[in-house]
Amino acid sequence: MIKRTLYFGNPAYLSTRLNQLVVRLPEIERNDSLPDGFKKDAQATIPIEDIGVVILDHQQIVISQALIAKLLENNAAVITCNHTHHPAGLLLNLDGHTLQSQRFQAQIEASEPLKKQLWQQTIKAKIKNQAIALSVAGHPIQNMLHWAEAVKSGDAENHEGRAAARYWKIFFSDLLPPGQEFIRDPAGEPPNQLLNYAYALLRAMAARALVGSGLLPTLGIFHRNQYNAYCLADDLMEPYRPYADLLVRSLLQEAEGIAPELSPATKKKLLALPSLDVTMEGETSPMMVAFQRSSASLAKCFLGEARKIAYPLMA
Repeated sequence: MIKRTLYFGNPAYLSTRLNQLVVRLPEIERNDSLPDGFKKDAQATIPIEDIGVVILDHQQIVISQALIAKLLENNAAVITCNHTHHPAGLLLNLDGHTLQSQRFQAQIEASEPLKKQLWQQTIKAKIKNQAIALSVAGHPIQNMLHWAEAVKSGDAENHEGRAAARYWKIFFSDLLPPGQEFIRDPAGEPPNQLLNYAYALLRAMAARALVGSGLLPTLGIFHRNQYNAYCLADDLMEPYRPYADLLVRSLLQEAEGIAPELSPATKKKLLALPSLDVTMEGETSPMMVAFQRSSASLAKCFLGEARKIAYPLMA
């Protein structure tokens, strides 16, 4: 069953009773920044077992320790946002798999050749999906397809960087005013803020799936930043980024080339990512389920039971 993503963007009191998430509003009124089912009610509930991601995006949200513990026990990811409404923290379960210790050990002992092969697979899948995203946007993709096939172990020749330079130069080009060029920079001009938010969702889904597969999100196969607690999540999400890019592009098209504000209405559209259908090895499933399959296959690679990570391929 696809897990729900809940977004709270206004003051609320969140607690738990009988394995339900209970939300109480300071006052009874309709509010479009609350999840479906929580509108026009002073109090409403949802089964905790149905929840995959919870986003807390208001400084006056009060959440009980008991609820946090139950959410983590059910492997839900809890994202907290700062005063600028950008994701600032991620809470995950520390005991997500019965064989966690064994899998941690296999992950730690993974050889460099294995990690380089896994990174090669990851970048190939990412560039292929970037090529398809460009094709959907009506741009030529011959160079992208060539670079995808040319990726070697560890991506020693940095085809990821070449592909990214080409990709971002033209992906939004037909939607921007004449003479304006998009530069992908987390602190840059719109629609960077939409991409940041979408990528934060991908990261949460990746980290949640990794914990559920008994892996440590901190130890990456390529990313190694000592200040990054989610290096492996950043690795795993790479081939999923183009799905987020196309969603942001669709928002830009709706706004006729003017990047919309990161409003509750815009966030609600971006929150469709976890339930977006993706195709993996001929089977279609929601993205949150696909992340679970990707992380499970990665765990098998670390354990020596498989040699390939399962990644989705855009249709």
